[in-house]
Amino acid sequence: QLQLVESGGGLVQPGGSLRLSCTSSGFTLNHYAIGWFRQAPGKEREGVSCISSSDTSGTIYEDSAKGRFTTSRDHAKNTVYLQMNSLKPEDTAVYYCAASALCSGVPIYFNSWGQGTQVTVSS
Repeated sequence: QLQLVESGGGLVQPGGSLRLSCTSSGFTLNHYAIGWFRQAPGKEREGVSCISSSDTSGTIYEDSAKGRFTTSRDHAKNTVYLQMNSLKPEDTAVYYCAASALCSGVPIYFNSWGQGTQVTVSS
């Protein structure tokens, strides 16, 4: 079964940047659409972005992230990234990557998930 691993989370000040990585050992991510989702305490999981299997750059779904976040794929490194710039306290959440056949911002269409990485934006 496809296993995903996220990394790159942490504590950052408002206005700072983080780059999250999603990779898999033993499986190539190049066959899958990879979505990024986030879940803040007490809130539902929401779709942030998705990148199709054949693309090296993807789509940002979350309106508040447009213009600040980008998603990309390095086929050679078997890694998908979520670059987050100009971070705000409201970006604080656990961020997950997930795999599916096709891109979507809807969590139920993704059947393989990582364990998540915490992003905290605070001064």
